[in-house]
Amino acid sequence: MEEPWVLDAYDVAFLAGGAQRVVESAMIALSDCGLLKLSGPRVRAVGAVGEALPQHPVECALIASCPRSRSAASVLAVLQRSPEVQEIARRLAARSLVTGSRRRLTRLGRRQLRAAERGEGLPDYVFGGPAVLPDGLVRRGVVSARPVPSGLGRALIRMGKALDHDSDSGSGSGSGSDSDAGSGGAFSCGGGSGSH
Repeated sequence: MEEPWVLDAYDVAFLAGGAQRVVESAMIALSDCGLLKLSGPRVRAVGAVGEALPQHPVECALIASCPRSRSAASVLAVLQRSPEVQEIARRLAARSLVTGSRRRLTRLGRRQLRAAERGEGLPDYVFGGPAVLPDGLVRRGVVSARPVPSGLGRALIRMGKALDHDSDSGSGSGSGSDSDAGSGGAFSCGGGSGSH
């Protein structure tokens, strides 16, 4: 019979929030022990004298990625795709806790995550991310590292430009919105114009 596999904090973080949660958890853990300094949107490794170096590969990769001050967002983006984080994903997929390609939780993965939540010994941020931290420099630094979804932002910018263009071309030309009714080539907010 195979010995049960024990999940470490970063395995559980991956189950709770994917690669982003793994890196966020490492940022928080290293900040808590004084090996990482988060100030605003910047992060840098600081060597505390007499402190032991981190032992987990993700923590080592994080320390190595920012010997000088760097954007926390760029560190987060790079480390999410790092071999260390991808190895966690491969290991969890091999244990059938996440799917192979999209890294979604399987039924077994959800059971393992619930068991870890019921257990003790893991910090709350492993499960809930920086939202569970008290307001302060660490929380603000990790939250500022999160990328803004670009798809919605780009769509809103395009929509704003289109509205600006429509209002500029419509003024003074004598063509109101009524003149385009029935052209059929534009988007419509109303119901259909034909009878069914």
